[in-house]
Amino acid sequence: MNATSHLLLQLALILGLARLLAWLLGRLGQPPVIGEMIAGFLLGPIAFGALAPELHRWLFAPEHLVALNGISQIGLVLFMFVIGAELRAPHGARAGLLAAAWIGVLAVVVPVALGLGLAPLLHAHYAPDGVGFWPFALFLAVSLGITAFPVLARILKDRDLTRGAVGQLALAAAAIADALAWILLALVVALVGAQGWQGFARALVGLAAIAALGFVLLRPLIARWLARHADDGRPTGGVLGVLLAGACAMAAATEWLGLHAVFGAFLFGLCLPRDDRLLEILIERIEHVAVLALMPVFFALAGLNTSADAFAAAALPMLGLVLAVAIAGKLLGAGAGARIAGLPWRSALTLGALMNTRGLMELIVLKVGLDAGVIGHELFTMLTVMAIVTTLMTSPIVGWLTRGRHAAPQGLARESQ
Repeated sequence: MNATSHLLLQLALILGLARLLAWLLGRLGQPPVIGEMIAGFLLGPIAFGALAPELHRWLFAPEHLVALNGISQIGLVLFMFVIGAELRAPHGARAGLLAAAWIGVLAVVVPVALGLGLAPLLHAHYAPDGVGFWPFALFLAVSLGITAFPVLARILKDRDLTRGAVGQLALAAAAIADALAWILLALVVALVGAQGWQGFARALVGLAAIAALGFVLLRPLIARWLARHADDGRPTGGVLGVLLAGACAMAAATEWLGLHAVFGAFLFGLCLPRDDRLLEILIERIEHVAVLALMPVFFALAGLNTSADAFAAAALPMLGLVLAVAIAGKLLGAGAGARIAGLPWRSALTLGALMNTRGLMELIVLKVGLDAGVIGHELFTMLTVMAIVTTLMTSPIVGWLTRGRHAAPQGLARESQ
């Protein structure tokens, strides 16, 4: 079998299993992305590799993963570009901005603090050779502080909560939490990849220069260019091609700095005008392709990086501890922020459950850490399980907490993952 046939067979298996499990999880009231995450996990050594080791080794041999890695990187860049374009204050959320800030900031700060407390127990056993305590601890802390804005929006839409007070606060708080967590993650990755403090300073200066270029120069230029060539908010294929070239160029710049390409793609998305018509086109023409055809490859590669050692008898208590800290951090942080903002207990718990959603964004963060060498395969597996479990539990908990309560009219939320 030649290389092209091998790649197509890999894609057929990955996409077919992803769509099957997405459909099954959708029937159970879960976001489809959970099924795709589980599909990637099952294709790894823990399930497929254990059931059919020879076939698994032949199908996913290291020499046959180069093309899949390229497809995965393209999918990540496209997805994060659209996420950057989407990030905004939800309609009607400005009145509750202070409450959203309390919820969003504490939903990051409390898990980060708990993660730093957990790090000494994990560093000796799960840090790769040569990785110091603080880079490891900071990455672990940030990974526990992530909230998946896209999955959260989907859960709110499915339960007709998008325009309710809790839904608006959750969306605004998740946007604040995501922005804060990605800034912290960029600092951690720069620290890990830098050769000493001078290298760290160069990475930060380079990132600041790219951000300044984007927001000071590119953002107004892009706005004027789109007003001229897409005044109806619906860019042509040629205009989209230019935007994609810009996203790839900025992604290449952050990759060159020693950061991950996802940061550049995300920054370029932030430089686009906050136009719902433009966002609709980006989701329809770019994100749907990335999510349906490219991101399942990312999940499969993430699954290939998992390790059965994470489920050994000695590791199971640590896995349970990681889960407990992750869940408690979000429930306590977001719940405390909601109570400070004056919300009743039931609403505070609902917001805590919503902010506990991690989904795809967590896997992206974990892959960044794995690529940077700051975590190994065992901890990557534990945190992947944590991402799946915390996302699976969100919808039923929110359903139980909001049962019997009047739902606000369904609002505009993203239809995709």
